[in-house]
Amino acid sequence: MAAEAPVARRTGRSSRPAGLAPLQRRPKELDAEPVLFDATAGGAGCLMLSGGNRRHDRPTEGGPGSGAPGITGEPDLETIRRARQIAARLAVPRPRRDVLARRGAGDLASVRYRDGSDDIDLDATLDNLVEHPVPEDDDIIVRERVRTRRSVVLAVDVSGSMRGERVRTAAATVGALAAELERDDLGVIAFWSDAAVLERLGQHIPAGRLLDALLRIPARGLTNISFPLQVARQQLARIPARDARVLLLSDCVHNAGPDPRLAAAGLARLDVLLDASGEHDEELARDLARLGRGRLARVRGYRDVAPAVSGLFVR
Repeated sequence: MAAEAPVARRTGRSSRPAGLAPLQRRPKELDAEPVLFDATAGGAGCLMLSGGNRRHDRPTEGGPGSGAPGITGEPDLETIRRARQIAARLAVPRPRRDVLARRGAGDLASVRYRDGSDDIDLDATLDNLVEHPVPEDDDIIVRERVRTRRSVVLAVDVSGSMRGERVRTAAATVGALAAELERDDLGVIAFWSDAAVLERLGQHIPAGRLLDALLRIPARGLTNISFPLQVARQQLARIPARDARVLLLSDCVHNAGPDPRLAAAGLARLDVLLDASGEHDEELARDLARLGRGRLARVRGYRDVAPAVSGLFVR
């Protein structure tokens, strides 16, 4: 697995957004820049996190049967079963065709006239005039390019506080969402104190491969929520704000790195799927969703995931 250049340039404490109380937990100041690993090129293999201090809190390549906790060469059948159950109940509404979309972006479609349109669809307009001999403006049909694809980055917490059943639920959620959003541009980032890009926007990696790659990262290490939000912002930098969104799956127990609320405020939209089945920080989750102009949904097990995620995508 290749390590990319660091995204963040500061690892110490930073100021918090105006008007917000200090974080409930005082995060650890990292003694090195977070590292972004690339798991998208040529297959990542298995990942291991060595225990102990921050200097060694880095994934290293291994292989099936390497003996690292939580790693196996066989598929996790329980997680696959959960992913299928979530997928069967998941209903993510498709984005509406937006007549205000930018010219030159998206699919060419026939839509009702709005100010500024000049490419008239004569056949469709004439059909309208048969029923409305005295036309109104919106009886005129024009051809415009409208965008109906979203760009979604999933940031998935695989830190030590998300081990066991919680990381299985997170992995199953990613597998189900990857299948549901196959017609959209999807990116997936797994994070702890560092982060690994499992899928870049537009790569369209099969859902099964994504789920397998995520399960090969054992849940260990500190939780740095700020770093994956910065990475997500970079991935979405060229995407119009109306089409860009980030979905954070975490218990929001942020205990390393700068205040993530600063990173949340820089995103076009951030929705938070909070795992509340054990220790969690709901106050921080609320702040992140509010500053990210998104929504907060809580889950206590994989059965809660489908309705929670469907609700987040309603708008």
